[in-house]
Amino acid sequence: MRTEAMLTGEFATLSDLIRGHAEERPDKPAMICEDRSIGYAALDAMLDRVAAALQREGLARNEAVAILGAPSIEYACTFFGALRAGCVPTPLQPSATPAQLAAMIADCGAKILFLDATGARALGDATVAAQRVALDDGDAGIAFHAFLAPEGSRPVPVEVGPDDPFNIIYSSGTTGVPKGIVQPQAMRWIHIARAPGGFANAVTMIATPLYSNTTLVSFIPTIAWGGTAVLLGKFDAHSFVSQAAKHRATHAMLVPVQYQRIMALPDFDSFDLSAFVLKTCTSAPFSAALKADVLARWPGLLVEYYGMTEGGGTTALLCNMHPTKLHTVGTPLPGQDIRLIDEAGNEVPQGEMGEVVGRSGAMMSGYHGRAEATRDATWHDAEGNRYIRHGDVGRFDEDGFLILMDRKKDLIISGGFNIYPSDLEAELGAHPGVADCAVVGIPSEQWGETPVGFFTGPGDPAEVLAWFNARVGKTQRLADLVKLDELPRNAIGKVLKRELRDRYAAA
Repeated sequence: MRTEAMLTGEFATLSDLIRGHAEERPDKPAMICEDRSIGYAALDAMLDRVAAALQREGLARNEAVAILGAPSIEYACTFFGALRAGCVPTPLQPSATPAQLAAMIADCGAKILFLDATGARALGDATVAAQRVALDDGDAGIAFHAFLAPEGSRPVPVEVGPDDPFNIIYSSGTTGVPKGIVQPQAMRWIHIARAPGGFANAVTMIATPLYSNTTLVSFIPTIAWGGTAVLLGKFDAHSFVSQAAKHRATHAMLVPVQYQRIMALPDFDSFDLSAFVLKTCTSAPFSAALKADVLARWPGLLVEYYGMTEGGGTTALLCNMHPTKLHTVGTPLPGQDIRLIDEAGNEVPQGEMGEVVGRSGAMMSGYHGRAEATRDATWHDAEGNRYIRHGDVGRFDEDGFLILMDRKKDLIISGGFNIYPSDLEAELGAHPGVADCAVVGIPSEQWGETPVGFFTGPGDPAEVLAWFNARVGKTQRLADLVKLDELPRNAIGKVLKRELRDRYAAA
């Protein structure tokens, strides 16, 4: 088969793979979104219309196309259609501020912005030069179906190579302008070619936003191998398991807070999830206890990945095969070189802690228009090989499994002692009155920094604080403990620790 030959070759484009699936399995659903679906032949034809329209508007090879909105079939068609035109899809976060969105659109140089009502609300009154196209045919811009080239249109073929940009993903910064991470075609090809778990027959639940790399590393291989992607809207745990059972889902990429909410459902065990082959997790700390619960009650393999949108090195923990290593993030995947370095940039001995740096074939080209930031994110070994700094502190155990301590920037230095928030969070989370928690460093005149905790759950703050401080060392004691209705998180479940610091300072 044509697609089989492409998938086992040295390099292929996603656009060509979709064309191949359209010829070989024209009626197979490529995507399902609520009560709508689109087959591979219809998807291929839609990509032609999007690509031809972009070329009609004068967009050239490697120019950015901005997309802002909720997951939808039109959103995905725009993303893939931009690739077919030789352009660079640039999905943006609706959770960003209007000023940040305007800055990102200007930064990537997009001449066209595709958005829906969600995107229009996020953009607000911000002024952007890009022409607006309404994905939902609403009043946010030119109607999507009016913008499309006529049925039967074909774009001018564009030659694309491994070094060309595939997409730009903006980092989830909470202040200032996020950095545009340029991921090359070669990086996405590795994600496709090495996709595990039979994606050709996959029914993959897409439960995180389409602007997130967490989503794309699952969504893109599903389409590239000819599977079916089920696009979900705003995450709801009960809706997820209901839809997964309905569609006989086989694959899902979820973040830890989603697993937490799903496993907490009182009726979780009543849903038939026996079709699952592979569940994966990334993007935030995944507790050993939660992994064990998923293993015990949810059929199929569970794999935790650790890596970065920027690329570098990736580890994988095959949880079913290593139940005694659930406190780790696994071992480096084949072809991944991960090392640990100290503050001076020297490699640390085996077993010692250091900053994680990684190298592989899947690495960003750099930050768009930010040469200095790209240099700052890079480390070179003695032979001059390029590695990407992960920004995390960790150590390898005696079996080569990586144990993460914390984000380097979240390390608390109190009275000259290094305090790792993850250690404190694990202890705090053991209290029966604590459902979720986070610890951050707050400036202190006496100690430089001091740890302050935040939690959700039924516990009394004073009682939990006393319990916690009696269980830890003197330097690890919390100066304060604040109860919240919920912890602030971004769309892929990462706790926004800078927001917690700002809230505490303001209070």
